[in-house]
Amino acid sequence: MTVFESIARLGPHEQVVFAHDPPRRLRMIIAVHDTTLGPALGGCRMWPYRTEEEALEDVLRLSRAMTYKNSIHGLRLGGGKSVIIGDPRTDKTSDLFEAAGEAVERLQGRYITAEDVGTNAQDMVMMRNATAYVAGLPQTSGDPSPFTALGVFRGIQACAQALWGSSDLDGRRVAIQGVGSVGFHLARHLVQAGARVTVTDIRPEKILRAVEQLGVDSVEPDAIFDVPCDVFSPCALGGAINDDTIPRIKAPIIAGAANNQLAEPRHGDILQQRGVIYAPDYVINGGGVINVAEELTPEGYSAERARAKVERIFDRVLEVIELSRRRNIPTYRAADEIAWQRVQDARAALKAHSRR
Repeated sequence: MTVFESIARLGPHEQVVFAHDPPRRLRMIIAVHDTTLGPALGGCRMWPYRTEEEALEDVLRLSRAMTYKNSIHGLRLGGGKSVIIGDPRTDKTSDLFEAAGEAVERLQGRYITAEDVGTNAQDMVMMRNATAYVAGLPQTSGDPSPFTALGVFRGIQACAQALWGSSDLDGRRVAIQGVGSVGFHLARHLVQAGARVTVTDIRPEKILRAVEQLGVDSVEPDAIFDVPCDVFSPCALGGAINDDTIPRIKAPIIAGAANNQLAEPRHGDILQQRGVIYAPDYVINGGGVINVAEELTPEGYSAERARAKVERIFDRVLEVIELSRRRNIPTYRAADEIAWQRVQDARAALKAHSRR
């Protein structure tokens, strides 16, 4: 499949930039999906992709999801994303992130970056040396993972409210796949709410930290899909909900922090047919971008204001579930309709304004 065929298959994008700087070992792709609502905001992911094609597909899917995520949460921001091909444990250098910052700078504000999987606030500081278009710095909003985890927790409560008539999670069993920054904070919220939590991760030290500090149960990575539970929470990489895992998942609710949880859209259709409530990923995991976006408001960053906005994810998830039930459509389609309608309304307003 050619580059243009990949882009066409994953939806039209306004701009896709390949940045290559061999002396500084940078291989980076920036995807700007849509800027109707404002400049494209989305994090910079660093991952040891097996192929460049895999990296391209990831950044295209992630950037599209950012458009929908920013829209459904009422942000005046479009959607974009960037990926750096490399191992975040061994390949990080100040030169690499300076080169990445220069690539972002050349877009002159059409794309604003922040941390993501494989990067952190200190990496953003290094990029900030080369571009002004970086958010999530330590001196402002900082680490977004606690806010992402809070939003996922509130989203799980909303799913519980929709299914059982109560948001109380006391005694409910939650299986968390991935206890990195977000998954660990989520597990803490759940334990404090009285939930019984089982976790796993591909890195044993992360499992050990959760077990020792939070008192949760643990299983091997592949066994998490077989845990009898009330809520299955994917908090690792995408594609966890697929043909192989759906028959194994015992939970009536799937709600987690991972991006692109459905391997294919049809898996959302299958979940609806099975009566499973699925919280669309970009709705429930929007806490981090809501927090980062607070930096870009005219008033400047306020953690209190950001937290109040993240709390509203409870209402957004309920809104999606209610539309899904009313229209008898999968929740991922209901979320897409709500998010894309806001983009279309903005486009119509811009056209009407240009005619004046």
